[in-house]
Amino acid sequence: MLSRRRFLQASTVAATATLASPSFAQKQTTNSGQLPPPIANLKSMKDQAKPITREEHQQRQEKAGQLMESNGLDGILLMEGTSLDYFAGIRWWGGERLFAMVMPARGKSFYVCPAFEEGRAREQIAKGSQQDDADVRIWQEDENPYERVAQGLRDRGLATAKLGIEESIRFVFSDGIAKAAPQLKMISATPVTAGCRMIKSDHEIALMRLAAKVTLIAYEAAYRSLKEGMTQDDFSHLVQAAHTQQGFTGDADVNVGEYSALPHGSITPQVIRDGTILLMDGGCKVEGYTSDISRTFVLGKANDKMKRVFDIVHQAQSAALATARPGVPCGDVDTAARKVITNAGYGPEYKFFTHRVGHGMGMDVHEWPYLVRGNSTVMAPNMTFSDEPGIYIRGEFGVRVEDDMHITENGAELFTPQSPSLENPFTA
Repeated sequence: MLSRRRFLQASTVAATATLASPSFAQKQTTNSGQLPPPIANLKSMKDQAKPITREEHQQRQEKAGQLMESNGLDGILLMEGTSLDYFAGIRWWGGERLFAMVMPARGKSFYVCPAFEEGRAREQIAKGSQQDDADVRIWQEDENPYERVAQGLRDRGLATAKLGIEESIRFVFSDGIAKAAPQLKMISATPVTAGCRMIKSDHEIALMRLAAKVTLIAYEAAYRSLKEGMTQDDFSHLVQAAHTQQGFTGDADVNVGEYSALPHGSITPQVIRDGTILLMDGGCKVEGYTSDISRTFVLGKANDKMKRVFDIVHQAQSAALATARPGVPCGDVDTAARKVITNAGYGPEYKFFTHRVGHGMGMDVHEWPYLVRGNSTVMAPNMTFSDEPGIYIRGEFGVRVEDDMHITENGAELFTPQSPSLENPFTA
């Protein structure tokens, strides 16, 4: 899947394509011997990442069954995407051809698969949560795949069942199933998918903690390799190379000066100069689990206004962290951070702090629940969020500090140390 970071980076490359010469970072990262020393000296941490096991996938399916029963669902339908990977360890791509997993509240799942993909499907099913005897119903290119879904439901006595549809499934697929099984009642599967995925296991927390560590190390290595005159794309390549050196795929969206006031950046070509703010926002994946970290800093000396804004944002991040704990509504965390920023003169409402303070995260960078005003969802231990307040002054600069936050039994913790200052963005 193309992330917004990669989309922005690709757009930036397209916008600067007329500058035919290779970028600084592209020249520097031809091979590891040419990497800047802070990046070249990084060591792989790949061996620290332990994959999710078959037993864990089975436990997730058992919990899903319990949530189906408590929410009045007879089964859920999963297709390519994060939830299919989460529950079954299947990482599928297939475009317009239907590949589906139907997971009943009770009993074994069945799969509907293009005939020519059966080998790939059985391989992944066996590796994930099932053995080689999985119920895989194939369809040929000139056949209707939705009839296979309908027949599978009939075979399990679910022709008139309540079937939960995972939220990312395209209409063309759900519509096809509805026409093939007109007595079926299709409703949202989110109470099950979100109900499972919102609460992380110790293993998931460990993977996310490692992802955050990898990204922060990559950021610092890139920062210590930065030279005046680089473009934002040059610096982004350094961040990418630093992740790769540690054994993972990661990146960052980088914006400089006035463009840092656009929270998700600009495709305008930018050059890093002494005394200008740089905001980077990115992360990596470790065995499918994400990090999402932002750092804002100045190459050289920051002016007094920049320092004051950074201090306010830092205080807002701390206020959100202090508020987050089990039993607290998600919306209260946003309120705590927004109050700090508004009281400091950067209000009202969303005028300068233009987005929510955070979002749930896990296998997706953005997932349930969201730290936004009005969200009454109560926090629970082992939920994970971003904590990312910001102040954006259009035409001047923006400041955001973002770390990933874990709800503990008694409060909350950040996976990574808070950024100390604009001129020293990383702890010693």
